[in-house]
Amino acid sequence: MKTVTEVTERIEEAWPRRFRRYTEYKDSGIGWLGEIPLHWEVKRLKTMASVQLSNVDKKSEEGQARVKLCNYVDVYYNDRITTELELMDSSATGEQVRRFELGAGDVLITKDSESWNDIAVPAVVAEDLKDVLCGYHLAHIKPRPSLNGPFLARQFSAIGLRDQFHVSANGITRFGLSGSAIRTGLFPIAPIKEQRAIAAFLDRETEKIDGLVAKKERLIELLQERRTALITRTVTRGLDPNVPMNDSGVEWLGKIPAHWHLRPLKRVSPEITVGVVVNPSTYVQTEGVPFLYGSDIREGHIVADGARRMSEEDSKSLSKSCLRAGDLVCVRVGAPGITAVVPPELAGANCASVLIVRSGDSFDSHWLCYAMNSRLVRYQVELVQYGAAQEQFNVAHAVEFFVPLASWAEQRAISAYLNHETAKIDALIAKIRQAIDHLKEFRTALISAAVTGKIDVREEAS
Repeated sequence: MKTVTEVTERIEEAWPRRFRRYTEYKDSGIGWLGEIPLHWEVKRLKTMASVQLSNVDKKSEEGQARVKLCNYVDVYYNDRITTELELMDSSATGEQVRRFELGAGDVLITKDSESWNDIAVPAVVAEDLKDVLCGYHLAHIKPRPSLNGPFLARQFSAIGLRDQFHVSANGITRFGLSGSAIRTGLFPIAPIKEQRAIAAFLDRETEKIDGLVAKKERLIELLQERRTALITRTVTRGLDPNVPMNDSGVEWLGKIPAHWHLRPLKRVSPEITVGVVVNPSTYVQTEGVPFLYGSDIREGHIVADGARRMSEEDSKSLSKSCLRAGDLVCVRVGAPGITAVVPPELAGANCASVLIVRSGDSFDSHWLCYAMNSRLVRYQVELVQYGAAQEQFNVAHAVEFFVPLASWAEQRAISAYLNHETAKIDALIAKIRQAIDHLKEFRTALISAAVTGKIDVREEAS
């Protein structure tokens, strides 16, 4: 468990101004917490708040009161629960309404999850919400007058404090937190006026950080749009701006170079097939060659490190779906259309369900990969995809997807140009993502230091 002192050091490295420390400290008696301000105390949550695990599920029953339900995802994705959120309709008994109706300052935390680090994720209720109840898989915490709800919610987000609940969660494939583990959690507590000041300071500072993150995330979106536009323009227009153009015969595509030919995919690739469809999980083993699923495929590359495995013998016996260097693999289900080229090191690997476009003499694999990831083919995918829970398309549709076929030499030139240009955009996106990660790390560090008394923000809050 990372100590709060280590977190404080992160703030001093990352923040352009130095925060003051309190003038006097004392040992908290807790290793991961370290020192706390002299006038603070360490208390168990049960001495400052009531904790109830919700039993209100999503089923509506006749004769019960109509209510709105605040569920796991509402808490997980929001710091604050307000009337602006779209909450689901449900029903509850009178006793459930009495026990779990949400009031201003209440704190909700996740108590069940498939991952231990998704345990004890908090949200504070910003206002009294009549007939809105705490839903199943959540714990409902009502602070007493000596404890400020927004301050407590921030503490649940703090390194060290949150980790005690991660450690307490039980389970193997699914983790759960007991009411006792929540009630006996340890919290460093300041006087109530100081709690409010710290919460107000963190509201202001995290809003600034969140604003910066949002701007950087928007910049990434714009760069990704620019990347896709560049790819689409290049694979449909070529590199020569003065080349003679002819109408493609497709209204939404417009003109293509006069010496290019519009061809369906089945006339470009020598073979188009699909990975293992029937019971692919029966082939999964702990060792062997990579057994790729759609989730392992990214735009332009394959992430094989965490892929499932299949025995080499099984892969060879399933020759229809055994991959060769230069083949293209395209996601059919979940995120349809995302395509990557199989690199030499993955030759002999196998795949489940994904579309396989075999390499051939008439095309450069990297050129076709760019074409498949362009708006040209993605639009065709969108026209034929189906499914509400998981969007997908069939091989029968894929063989008819058309691409403007350039000469071999032009294909190679296009892929080389796009490799160079997209690499520059990808490098810029990577830098922005790194900056976002640093901002998020600092956000957590700032919260952690403030709510444990490692920095004194009382004057900052005024």
